[in-house]
Amino acid sequence: QVQLVESGGGLVQPGGSLRLSCAASRRTFSSNVMAWFRQAPGKEREFVGSINWIGGWTRYADSVKGRFTISRDSTKNTVYLQMGSLKPEDTAVYYCAAGPGGGASSDTYNYWGQGTQVTVSS
Repeated sequence: QVQLVESGGGLVQPGGSLRLSCAASRRTFSSNVMAWFRQAPGKEREFVGSINWIGGWTRYADSVKGRFTISRDSTKNTVYLQMGSLKPEDTAVYYCAAGPGGGASSDTYNYWGQGTQVTVSS
C-alpha cells in the first residue's frame, strides 16, 4: 500500500510555466518507475513522462517533449514535472503514478496520486 501525494496545480497563461510535485516513500522511488499522466475532460488518461529512480533515465510523450522535464530529489522523496511553454491543450488533471517496470501504458502502474488540476488559459 503506497500513497502518492501531489501538489502544484493551478491556473497559468499560455507560454507560462508550472511545477508539479509528487511525494512518496523511499521504497517506492528506489524500486519503481515514476510517471506522470494526464486526463482532459472526455478523454482517456494519457502518458506524459516517466523517470527511473535509480539511474534517472527519462522519456516523454511527443506532445510535451522539449517543453516538460521530469526529475527527482532523493532527499525529499519527491518527483517533479516542470512544465514550460504551456499551451491550452495541456489543460488536464495530472496524475503521479508508480510501477515496478512501467512504460507508457497506465495499466503498468500500481499506485496513483489523487490528481491535480492544471488549467492553461488566457
